[in-house]
Amino acid sequence: MKINEFIKEFEKLIPIKQAEDFDNVGLLCGNPDREILGILVAHDALESVIDEAIEKNFSLVVCFHPIIFSGLKSITGKNYVEKAVLKALENKIAIYAIHTAFDNDYFGVNYKICEVLGLKNQKILLPKQSQLKKLEVYVPVDSAENFKNALFQAGAGNIGFYDECSFSIKGNGTFRPLEGSNPVTGNHNERENADEVLVSVIFEDFKKNQILSAMKQNHPYEEVAYQLISLDNENHYTGLGRFGDLETEMDEEDFLQFVKEKFDLKVIRHSSLINKKIKKIGVLGGSGASGIKSALSSKCDAYLTGDVKYHDFFSAEDKMLICDIGHFESEQFVTQQLFEILSEKFTIFAIAKTTKKTNPVNYFI
Repeated sequence: MKINEFIKEFEKLIPIKQAEDFDNVGLLCGNPDREILGILVAHDALESVIDEAIEKNFSLVVCFHPIIFSGLKSITGKNYVEKAVLKALENKIAIYAIHTAFDNDYFGVNYKICEVLGLKNQKILLPKQSQLKKLEVYVPVDSAENFKNALFQAGAGNIGFYDECSFSIKGNGTFRPLEGSNPVTGNHNERENADEVLVSVIFEDFKKNQILSAMKQNHPYEEVAYQLISLDNENHYTGLGRFGDLETEMDEEDFLQFVKEKFDLKVIRHSSLINKKIKKIGVLGGSGASGIKSALSSKCDAYLTGDVKYHDFFSAEDKMLICDIGHFESEQFVTQQLFEILSEKFTIFAIAKTTKKTNPVNYFI
């Protein structure tokens, strides 16, 4: 399997277009037409990880964080980023990053954090906005089922944990073929009445091109009558962060100890204790101070994230316990998650997790 073929299949599982606009995700370097000899999964594609890929004779590194992010104007090996990228290119190793596409994925980073905490009644903390579109298209009655199947095959009609969702209304359509047309039914210059079905399906915006292509290829008419409507609906299955409920409420100090044990932490930075029982928890892996207001508005008792700044802790306003568990620590399960996803989907080449340490933070206790 070539790298570009792998990417096409992998992105059916974790769509890269659900990443944040600021992010640099996808194939960062390497020849997409090169055959995959093996995949090494890592949190960060550091030089040590590239060395391991060379040792294993693997040709692709799939990582969480993009090693190339911004401001890279040359690759001469003058810093840790350029050294890793240069060595990868010299040894014909490609680097693919998933980052916020996996942050936003329903079964991604924050899903795992909630699973580790045992949270119930989970919801997305910051749902993605304006991602949905509705297609309405008129099709002859006798072609409707095959036509809907083609749209479903292209990815239309997926709503949460349901697929092949659609709505149909039968009616009567009219058209008059003019000179130069090549109608499937009817005669030139004569009005034709046809029993038709109005088929409606919803889909994510990034699927638009493939779904319109399927529509045109599988519609029997020469000219397809359709409408494409942008929806304001929030996508409650894609977005950053999660919140949910503990099985049993806890005292604050018991909760902090519980988090330390679950995440194997040496330390937790947190806002002032407020003598409040902890039941509803918000989480956002990585740098998640941007989710504090949403966690408050969702009436969370505690919020777990990383990279919280001094002034961010004041945002709790004595209503919520803010816990900085560390950037890497909140994302520590990602490598295993990606390894499991890749191992289940791709069985024709070797897949391994890196043995190299990529977390640069250490603690003197």
